[in-house]
Amino acid sequence: MLEIAVKAADSKRAVDIVALNVSQVSLLADYFMICSANSDRQINAIVDEIIDKEEEAQVKVKRVEGKDGGKWVLIDLGDLIVHVFSTSEREFYNLEKLWSDAPLENIEAWLD
Repeated sequence: MLEIAVKAADSKRAVDIVALNVSQVSLLADYFMICSANSDRQINAIVDEIIDKEEEAQVKVKRVEGKDGGKWVLIDLGDLIVHVFSTSEREFYNLEKLWSDAPLENIEAWLD
């Protein structure tokens, strides 16, 4: 699930993709994936690609929040929650700092 999301986001030129293993610090999910985009249009392209690729792999998309607003979209895949931010929103909310107790996952092998 995480690998699919990372590759899908990367294929649409998402910026600064990170994955946090939140399994020991949150009951919400096992992983958070966070990435940024430079425009609302790119945010929507990333979100659509992640949803398409996850559904192709028979992963159930539980909920998508914020798609109409375009600055921060959350995709709930159960064990994985994906956050797609505009660059300014990501800096403002700084989820990496908020969840700093969660270790980073090594995703370099999945990036082009």
